[in-house]
Amino acid sequence: MRPLDQTLGALMFIGMIAFLFFGFPVAFSLTFTGLFFGMLGVGLGVLNANFFDILPLRIWGTMTNVTLMAVPLFVFMGVVLERSGLAEELLETMALLFGKLRGGIAISVVVVGAILAASTGIVGASVITMGLVSLPTMLRRGYDKRLICGTICASGTLGQIIPPSVILVLLGDIMGISVGDLYIGAVLPGLVLVGLYLIYIVILGIVRPQLAPAIPAAELRDFQREAVKRVTIALIPAFALIVGVLGSIFAGIATPTEAASVGATGGIILTMLKGRFSWPMLRSVMETTTRITSLAFIILVGANCFGLVFRGLNGDHLIQDFLKGLPFGPYGVLAVVMFVIFLLGFFIDFFEIVFIHVPILTPVLVTHFGFDPLWIGVLIGVNLQTSFLTPPFGFALFFLRGVAPPEITTTDIYKGVVPFVGLQLIGLAVVIAFPQLVRALFVVFRG
Repeated sequence: MRPLDQTLGALMFIGMIAFLFFGFPVAFSLTFTGLFFGMLGVGLGVLNANFFDILPLRIWGTMTNVTLMAVPLFVFMGVVLERSGLAEELLETMALLFGKLRGGIAISVVVVGAILAASTGIVGASVITMGLVSLPTMLRRGYDKRLICGTICASGTLGQIIPPSVILVLLGDIMGISVGDLYIGAVLPGLVLVGLYLIYIVILGIVRPQLAPAIPAAELRDFQREAVKRVTIALIPAFALIVGVLGSIFAGIATPTEAASVGATGGIILTMLKGRFSWPMLRSVMETTTRITSLAFIILVGANCFGLVFRGLNGDHLIQDFLKGLPFGPYGVLAVVMFVIFLLGFFIDFFEIVFIHVPILTPVLVTHFGFDPLWIGVLIGVNLQTSFLTPPFGFALFFLRGVAPPEITTTDIYKGVVPFVGLQLIGLAVVIAFPQLVRALFVVFRG
């Protein structure tokens, strides 16, 4: 590797980080940095004059990638289900079902968050819906404000690790791993996080009951008369959709893209059955889906431009050689990579981390140290979930702030998520300590 390559590659990476920290739009920062240093490299003779002939082919390959077609379909499914009223119905029913326990409403939020994660996977929809429905109820019941905020934000982000997760689709494409395998591998780690949240809330309810009081028995008696009917009506639609989408992927009947189309259709049918369907609603859903998908793909185009030039300048080798030279051993380097991804989550969103940093940081773990790429992919998925919770730029924090009443301050939200970020790091440590969690379900679904 020539010294000029190293210098340009390092300056390019620093320049991209500087643009992001100064608040420039991500896609344009990536594209400008790539084009500028690409032309500089061509001018200095480091890159071939025809180097940029490859770029249109790379972008076309991305736009026609069948795996990535699952992204807009899963987004569409999530937005449709948010409009169907499914979340509200689940929250109201589960709150009464767990109401006799201290912290019962918070427990119900976690359970519903897991169900919504497995049926929609859209963080914004989950956090906003649970914030609108459960936050006023929990305030009225005397729950601690920080516990309310932390529970809603953390539960709303479960869709980023529990399938059908858009993050896992993108990770599978970037890392060259089967998305179906990633979905199977992520189920148990996702449930580990759910379990940690529930254990924390239960213990908190026992140790400090004033923070999470139970619902009065008089209110629960009316519910118990028709409990089975209400729980069944609330759960059947969600579980039918989960089985239809995830079951077809896990059983090998459908690819993630095909299953996503089934989910999108199922979401429309469910909305019709609940009487929420209308043409204006469909138009609104399609506009929202287009905006979210366009955001993802324009960043991906910029990342392609950046990545092409960065690799042409051997910048990826520069970083990977640095990682290989660390005196910490394989698991020490893994810890460094996970810490870097965690730290990046404080300042930039998961799209940039997946498209820019994952292709640079992870190959050394797989090719040099021999780690299982599926396990690494799931670890990154669990780690990236924290980027939605970590101040100051966690999306879940912004979503909740947008729907929270005035008595909930930004400080309440930021302090409330701290214990749950800690729980997510514990969950990440559990998956690192027990890698068999990732492949345990393959015995069931892959024989």
